[in-house]
Amino acid sequence: MDISRIRNDFPLLMKEPTAYLDNAATSQKPDCVIEAEKSFYVNHNANTLRGFYPLSMEATEIYENARKTVRDFIGAPSDKEIIFTRNATESINLVAYSYGLTNIGRGDEIVVSIAEHHSNMLPWQMVARVKGAGLKYLECEKDGSFTDEAIDEAITERTKLVAFTHVSNVLGLCNDIGKVIRRAHDCGAVCVIDASQSIPHMKIDVGENDADFLVFSGHKLLGPMGIGVLYGKEKLLDKMPPFLTGGEMIDSVRRDGATYAALPHKFEAGTVNAAGAAGLAQAMRYIEEVGYDCIRKRDEELTARALKGMKDIDHVNILGSPSYKDHNGIITFTVDDVHPHDVSAVLEADGVDVRAGHHCAQPLLEHLGVRSATRASIMFYNTGDEIDRFVRSLATVRERLGYR
Repeated sequence: MDISRIRNDFPLLMKEPTAYLDNAATSQKPDCVIEAEKSFYVNHNANTLRGFYPLSMEATEIYENARKTVRDFIGAPSDKEIIFTRNATESINLVAYSYGLTNIGRGDEIVVSIAEHHSNMLPWQMVARVKGAGLKYLECEKDGSFTDEAIDEAITERTKLVAFTHVSNVLGLCNDIGKVIRRAHDCGAVCVIDASQSIPHMKIDVGENDADFLVFSGHKLLGPMGIGVLYGKEKLLDKMPPFLTGGEMIDSVRRDGATYAALPHKFEAGTVNAAGAAGLAQAMRYIEEVGYDCIRKRDEELTARALKGMKDIDHVNILGSPSYKDHNGIITFTVDDVHPHDVSAVLEADGVDVRAGHHCAQPLLEHLGVRSATRASIMFYNTGDEIDRFVRSLATVRERLGYR
């Protein structure tokens, strides 16, 4: 990987002097993604699916071609199984309201891993509360892993749905989603996989892992904000009622009701984010050009470099696995006696951007015995010098705050 050439593709990285290590929150965008979104508005701006004039048909073609790009990128069998949303949060809520409220009843159980982002937890709390279902948490080990015994104990014949993260946004550990999906299917349950943190770093094939539903946001994958994806098996989506109703998701409307459009448009009410879809498709093409093998190698090199330096600093405690191979670019840590917000402030003063707080994963932090933490998250365009700057700054935190 020619890192200098790569960084030249990202205008903000060339302009901004700080070391950007908050990639798990959102990634930076390459020129080609920015230009793809701009090009839609400059050259093709019209409402999709609604006009028979050339400009509208061009806009529709761009939008539907983006859907095909997503389909191929995640190995989905059909365009009908790709639903565009605003983000992973909306995708999960779509499944919760449309599938969950329809198919889960009193006495059923929903299993949610304790490692979930709040976005894959709160919707299932809502479904359990509204439908009178039980909500059970699948507990992880200190490194974030889930034992076979814990999986088998949590997922039973009463389970109707399992919500599970592919890669934890706190610990970075990649979970064996295939094992969880198989157990869910053996018990007659469906599985909702949150791939928001995994898909920027590794290849995902929904056919291979047999996921029922899989969600992710475009903005973590070099794409624009405001565009997300829900993959769902056609046989499930076909039976689900619309999440939102209104324009463009109908076949016909009568005074006393309506006939809904076929998949995937049944779930895409109103004016869609066609420009964002074009940008997301371009981001996926860029990822494929760089190559997941190169991305994985870069993740491991930079993570190993960071962990090696951090382990030599007294009073720094790294959450999760001690192995750099298990972090997928995410390093979350605490510093003895120092609040994470203060850690972040010191690093920011030295030109290092990290995230501090509970990372929208309060139950996981509580499970780990931590109230809040600081997170540095790496993308392939980061440099070794940026990692070294982060480690050097971190080594001074306690002294600069008055500790000896």
